[in-house]
Amino acid sequence: MAAAQGQRSSSPEDSGDSDGMSESVREGQNARDMNAAQKDDTAPTTPLAFRTAVDALRSARLRPEIEIDPTRPPQRLAPFSYALEATVVDPAAEDADDDVLADGRLVLLHDPAGHEAWHGTFRLVTLVRAELEAEMAADPLLPDVCWSWLTGALAARGLSYGEPSGTVTRASSHYFGGIGDRPPASQIEIRASWTPREGPGGVPDTAAHLAAWCELLCQIGGLPPAAGAANGPDGAVVTLPQRRGPRPS
Repeated sequence: MAAAQGQRSSSPEDSGDSDGMSESVREGQNARDMNAAQKDDTAPTTPLAFRTAVDALRSARLRPEIEIDPTRPPQRLAPFSYALEATVVDPAAEDADDDVLADGRLVLLHDPAGHEAWHGTFRLVTLVRAELEAEMAADPLLPDVCWSWLTGALAARGLSYGEPSGTVTRASSHYFGGIGDRPPASQIEIRASWTPREGPGGVPDTAAHLAAWCELLCQIGGLPPAAGAANGPDGAVVTLPQRRGPRPS
């Protein structure tokens, strides 16, 4: 798989047709949005530390089950930002429409002046989602386990970070009326942010943080750790069972 590149890209900005735009017009707008989103991190006035951090994200080599693409970053959270969206696919899935095990977004923020709440000049912000079996969603320990996957993935790579914060949310859907034949669905969602400690030149090891984040994606999607990956201080790793069965349309 090409470094930090994938085949799948889907974001809220380019889904649906409620805005009345034709597909060709929407694709053109998406291309312009993407160009605008990536303009800052390549401009000569962009801090070298941020350009270096973004280059490391772009060149990172990831697990083959990860499909990843750049996406439009938030515009008001920091002077400089870069975003990636990723999907974990099941290599054994027979139906291409049912091969997604988990998906998420990772945003790198940078404020050269520093940020009081971050206690640093960089911040990583993430959203990770996966569908669950009903019995797994009912486990009272599930939120604690999911949060430990994030901190454990960072610790397994010896990554130093500060000011972690986030939420783990479980949601269940039950269908009625004309769609009452759909089975109940449950989803787990992790929203988190942390400050990666800066290394030489004031640049954090963003490639290693990306790899840790991808391991979190794979764990929440039900895949085992990559061969040779560290499993944490006690050597124990618990993954969610892979979701099986048809997806509601």
